[in-house]
Amino acid sequence: MPSRLHIDIETYSETDIKLGVYKYAEDPTFEILLFAYAYDDAPIKIIDLASGEKLPAHIKNSLKNPEIKKYAFNAAFERVCLRQAGYDVPIKDWRCTSVKSAFCGLPLSLKNSSAALGVPEDKAKLRTGSALIRYFCIPCKPTITNGGRTRNLPHHAPEKWADFVDYCINDVEAERFVHKELEPYEIPDFERSLYCLDQLINDNGVLLDLDFAKVALDLYAKHKETCIEELKAITGLDNPNSVKQLTTWLEKALKVSIPSLAKDNLKPLYDSTDNTAVRRVLKLRGDISKTSIKKYATMLKSACKDMRGRGFIQFYGAFRSGRWAGRIVQPQNLKRNYIQHIADVRATIFEDDYDLALLLYDVPDVLSQLIRTAFVAPEGMTLIPADFSAIEARVVAWLAGEKWRLDVFNGDGKIYEASASKMFNVPIEEVTKENGLRYKGKIAELALGYGGSLGAMVQMGAYENGLTDVDIKRIVKLWRATSKDIVALWNDCNDCAIKAVASKRKVRSKNGLLVFEADDKYLTILLPSGRKLYYREPSITNNRWDRPAVQYKGTHQKTGKWVNIQTYGGKLVENIAQGIARDLLAESMLTVHYAGYKIVLHVHDELIVEVPKSNSEKDLKRICDIMGTPILWAKGLPLNADGYITPFYKKD
Repeated sequence: MPSRLHIDIETYSETDIKLGVYKYAEDPTFEILLFAYAYDDAPIKIIDLASGEKLPAHIKNSLKNPEIKKYAFNAAFERVCLRQAGYDVPIKDWRCTSVKSAFCGLPLSLKNSSAALGVPEDKAKLRTGSALIRYFCIPCKPTITNGGRTRNLPHHAPEKWADFVDYCINDVEAERFVHKELEPYEIPDFERSLYCLDQLINDNGVLLDLDFAKVALDLYAKHKETCIEELKAITGLDNPNSVKQLTTWLEKALKVSIPSLAKDNLKPLYDSTDNTAVRRVLKLRGDISKTSIKKYATMLKSACKDMRGRGFIQFYGAFRSGRWAGRIVQPQNLKRNYIQHIADVRATIFEDDYDLALLLYDVPDVLSQLIRTAFVAPEGMTLIPADFSAIEARVVAWLAGEKWRLDVFNGDGKIYEASASKMFNVPIEEVTKENGLRYKGKIAELALGYGGSLGAMVQMGAYENGLTDVDIKRIVKLWRATSKDIVALWNDCNDCAIKAVASKRKVRSKNGLLVFEADDKYLTILLPSGRKLYYREPSITNNRWDRPAVQYKGTHQKTGKWVNIQTYGGKLVENIAQGIARDLLAESMLTVHYAGYKIVLHVHDELIVEVPKSNSEKDLKRICDIMGTPILWAKGLPLNADGYITPFYKKD
C-alpha cells in the first residue's frame, strides 16, 4: 500500500482568492477543475473534472485512509477546497510541503521554493501558469469576440486547456521534488500537533462586527469627501486626490522636490514649514490616504456566511523565527488603540453621526484605532485576550544570564524604569515620564537588544521625541555598558556560527542553551525547545569591517529575490529570541487548547480566546496561569501573562 498521495488541484470561483480560501470555496460558483495526483514515486496522473471525468474510487478511498498521508504545497488550500467538494480529509492526515519549505528556511511559494532548490526546468511550474489561471480560474469580461460569455471553459480554448493540464501535472512534480529534497529534515511531532491546532484556529475563525465596519467606512467616506472639498478650496486644484497634482502644488509652495507623499514623508514636510495653508493641506492629505481604514472593507469582503473571518494567520509565515504571519486583514499590523473609554467612543461612532464624530474626534485616527474592535464575541460569549509581558526582553535576559534584568522580571517587571536607573545611575523612584528618563529607558530597551544603534533608535521615533544624535549615541553607550552580558551573547552567537560553518561541526554556546551545526546545505541553531532554525547554504565572507561573518541564502525583504544575506551576532540573537518566544506561545496555545478552550485568533505574543460569559472570570485566571507556568525546557526563564475580559478585541 502506498504511504503518500501527492495532490494539486485547480479550481474556479467568482470570489477573489486574495480574500482567503474559506470565502473563495464557499462561493456557489466554486468547483474543482483538475485533480492531479501521484502515489509515492509513481507516475503522475490527472483527472479532468471540468471535462466530465469523476474521481475514481481508489482516490476517494485514499482520501479517507489515514495510513496514506496527503501531501500538497499549501495544503490548507487543497484541504478546504476538497472539504467543500464533499471530501473532508482530517487535518492530521495532511502534510504541507509549504510549511516544510518555510521550516527549512526556504520561500513559502512553490515557484520560489523550487527555484531556490534548483528544481529541474522540466519539473518546474510552467511560465504561462499565471495567464492560464487568469483564463480558466476566474470570470472573464464579456466581449463581442467571446460571444458575451463571463467564463472560459475547456472547449473554448482546447490548446490552452492542454497547457493547463500540463501546468497542474508539473505542480505535483515540483511539489514532490521539494518534498524529496527536504525529506531528511524532519519536522518534530510537536510542530505537527501545532500545525493541526493552527488549522483548527483558522477553521474556527473570529466573529466580525460587519455592521460596525460598514458604519466606519461610511463615516470615513463622508470625511474624505469633506477633506477633498476643503483641499479644492485651499489649493484650487480640480482633483487634489491626485498625487501628481497635489505634489506639484506642494513643491511650488515649499520650493522643494518631493519624491513621495507616503505617510512617512508627510510629517517631515509638515515640520519644515510654518505656512498654515500648507500644514493644513498636509494634514488633510494624511486624512484622505489612511490605508489602515481599508481593513474594514477587507473584513466585509472576506467574511464567510456566518460572519466569521477565517485564514487570518499563517503557520510559519515568518520562516526565519517560525512565528506566524498575518494574512487578509493582517491582524499582526493593526494600529494600537490609545483611546480612553474606548467602549463609549465605539458606541458614539456606531451612531453614524458624522457631524458629532467630527466635533468630538480626529475621525480617521479614531477609526484606525477602532479597527481591532471589529473582532467581537458572539451572543452569550466574551473574548479573553491574554499575552506575555515583555517576552522577548525576558528571553534575551535569560539567554544572556543578565542577573539584574532577571531580578526585575522576577519582581515588578518594570524593565524600562530599571534600565533608565542603571544607565543614568539614579534611584528608580526618580525615573518618571515627566523628566523623560522612563522614555529613554523604554526606547533603549525596544531598540537596542539586538545590536541596534543610532539607526534603530531613530526608527523607534527618537527624533520625533526630541532626542538628538548626541543623546542617542550616549544612550547606546550607556545601555551597552549596563548590559554587558547581552553584548557578550551577541558576540558568542556570532563566534559560534562562524566556527560551525568554518569547521562543519557542532558548536555549543557558552550558556549551554544553543547548539550551532553546519554542513554545505545548512547552518542550524538548535533551540532549547528542540526546534531548529535553518539558514540555507551558509558560507564565510567578510563584513564591512573586514572581519569574518556568516552569510546564507534567503529572501531579500524588499526585492523578494533569493540572494546572499549577511548576518551578525545581534541579528542571530534576534532570530533566536523571537524563535524561543514563538515556542513559548506555541506551548501555551496547545495547553490552552487541551484545556478545552477555543482560540479564535492570536497576534504576536497574545492569544484571543472565546469563552462563555458565565464563567469568564475563572477562565481568565486559568488561561493566564497556563501561560505563566514555567516551561521544562526553559528553566529559570521568568514568565508572566496578563489578560482581560472584553466583548470586542482591544489593547487594554
